[in-house]
Amino acid sequence: MAKISKEEVKHVAHLARLAITEEEAEKFAHQLAAITDFAEQLKELDTTNVVPTTHVLPLVNVFREDKAIKGLDRETMMLNVKEQEAGQVKVPSIMD
Repeated sequence: MAKISKEEVKHVAHLARLAITEEEAEKFAHQLAAITDFAEQLKELDTTNVVPTTHVLPLVNVFREDKAIKGLDRETMMLNVKEQEAGQVKVPSIMD
């Protein structure tokens, strides 16, 4: 893999609207080079008998059961409202 240059780091920082110094750009270029070198090492592994996975753990739907419950009644909720009109919360107009 090609080494990531300091200029490329500065370009991406500019696109992300990040202000970085020359020293930071140099540091990040070295760090990114180490990351890409490690990724290259992974290509050397023999994965012929490894089954592809999308997750390392056998997870299933972990959400709670979706069931309807009775909420607060309108009168109780309207006790906390500054202004109301016809059973609805009245808010300031934002359009003319």
